[in-house]
Amino acid sequence: MKKTIVGKSVRIGAVVAIFASGWFCGAVSQRSAEAQLGDVGKAVMEKAGEQGGSLGAAAKLGTSISDIQTHLDALQKDVDTLNSIKAMLGG
Repeated sequence: MKKTIVGKSVRIGAVVAIFASGWFCGAVSQRSAEAQLGDVGKAVMEKAGEQGGSLGAAAKLGTSISDIQTHLDALQKDVDTLNSIKAMLGG
């Protein structure tokens, strides 16, 4: 009886340790998918958008959001430039 309790405890402890180490490694090394895919990811999203259905709608939404983010980044750069010019002019 004591042997079976110890054996089950060791198995449960091993499962918990494996889960915890996998979770920790995943949390430490998590990377952005956008950074990994780049232009390839955009091409895949556009191809999926052509298929239609819920997958196509989600792909079009994802592509639209990334395009909007690109435009917003460019606009923010322009605003920063205008602010620096304004500061140089004394305004």
